[in-house]
Amino acid sequence: MTETFILYFENLSSIHKLLWIIVCLGISWMLEFGIPFRLSDYDKWKHAGRNLIFLSTSILINVLFGAATIGVFLWLDTHSFGILNVISLPMWVEILIAVMALDFFAQYVSHRLLHKVRWMWRFHLVHHSDTMVDATTGTRHHPGDYLIREFIALLTIIGFGIPLATYVLYRFLTIAFTYLTHANINLPKWADRMWSWVFISPDMHKFHHHYERPWTDSNFGNIFSIWDRLFGTFVYADPTHIRYGVDTLDDATSSNVRYQFSLPFDKSIQTD
Repeated sequence: MTETFILYFENLSSIHKLLWIIVCLGISWMLEFGIPFRLSDYDKWKHAGRNLIFLSTSILINVLFGAATIGVFLWLDTHSFGILNVISLPMWVEILIAVMALDFFAQYVSHRLLHKVRWMWRFHLVHHSDTMVDATTGTRHHPGDYLIREFIALLTIIGFGIPLATYVLYRFLTIAFTYLTHANINLPKWADRMWSWVFISPDMHKFHHHYERPWTDSNFGNIFSIWDRLFGTFVYADPTHIRYGVDTLDDATSSNVRYQFSLPFDKSIQTD
């Protein structure tokens, strides 16, 4: 079983990874049509097309990142470097630790930095500028934003000695949670609240996309909600009070892809 797991995730082709993106996005879209949180009053296909342009840049970075770091994974395995290589635990425990470490450092910590460090926030503004948040918003990341996350993920991989198979598993989980939590869906309140005790739920993430603070600076997690609970950034209230976008940006710029790519370099935008 262990060898099968390792071989499966180590040898996944780029086509299989792309299919996983399509499947997760497709399921989220079907849920949006079936149980919408807000009725769509915009052209959903045009909105998706704009956001998928950003996905194409993220896929390119991910492919280059994978090619550039394959040597890192081999070196970690050969030299037994990293926390997980100096302790002996059952494989399922090591996988859980690795996934939680990546979720904490490469998602929660990096996400808080993207909000708190002024020049990083300029890149992350592109994600928050979407005024019609749905599953495709999860793909809307400026290349600079995505590179920051990948760099912190690499440091986490090295520090913990995370093997390639576990990292690929983590990426699969991240993709699924990203699309589901951004989806324009209305789960039963009791189910969403129960889910939010351990994991990021759709309603929980909606507050993060509110157009102004303090809600914008809350619920930073991607898979686990425990980080927000531990570090005092957890928010849960009535999601019908949420307005999407950013209070320092003109909503009309949300659909201008060319402007969105140049947004981090627009010095007229207030970032305090």
